[in-house]
Amino acid sequence: MKTFTTRLIILFIILFSLSSCQQEKQNPLRIAITKEKPSKYVQNYSGWLKRYDPGIVWLNMYPMGIDSALKVLNSCDGLLVTGGEDVYPGLYGKAADTARCGTIDRYRDSLEIALINKGIVDKMPVFGICRGLQIINIDLGGTLYVDIPTDFDTTVVHRQKDWRNCFHPVVPEKGTLLYRLTGKEGGNVASNHHQGIEKKGKDLTVSARSYDSLPEAIEWADINNRGFLMAVQWHPERMDTTDAYSKPLAREFLEEAEEYREKSGMN
Repeated sequence: MKTFTTRLIILFIILFSLSSCQQEKQNPLRIAITKEKPSKYVQNYSGWLKRYDPGIVWLNMYPMGIDSALKVLNSCDGLLVTGGEDVYPGLYGKAADTARCGTIDRYRDSLEIALINKGIVDKMPVFGICRGLQIINIDLGGTLYVDIPTDFDTTVVHRQKDWRNCFHPVVPEKGTLLYRLTGKEGGNVASNHHQGIEKKGKDLTVSARSYDSLPEAIEWADINNRGFLMAVQWHPERMDTTDAYSKPLAREFLEEAEEYREKSGMN
């Protein structure tokens, strides 16, 4: 009898586990990605998140058109604003400097600003990478150095031709969420960019800087009934899966997305 009872208990545990797994598969996190790299890239943005939650569903917002993307965002649990082209400098009062920029995509600028605004209003978790940091900063009233080598006196190499191997140190600001997540006084990051934050946007604080004091990460200065927002100038998707400046950031973003989904489900 004891053996039979034990078998029943084991069977119940197995069935319960299978049921839970099936439920999780049927209700995965949905992450909106403003523009994803082609699938031929191993180090793409969705791949970065899937390292830590293989079951997520990601949606590439770029091909949808702005109105459709905004509607789709209603069904998402988080917004990832990704790297890419220069942001049009006219958005931060420097239209005359357009010739000093590289490729510009005005449609993408408009799409991402619309998505960022909605994400912030809805208190949805928002995470920015490289260009993503820059356009979040611009959207909140900040400005950029149009070209770091000519506008900002520095000996730190922020961009080079071999972008896959452009690393430099950053130092997090004590007391910030980034500092608590990384648990380190500093580290090397894969950061390759010729533009950077000049004036930070409203209600933001700089949470990490490179050795030349250039901002390399931002977050809310005071959460103050806002949703999660963090952005980094570096590329965590290009870094080691266990790196303190990559893994904890993805995990925090995904955990915030999970909390957002749970709260949304209760409303």
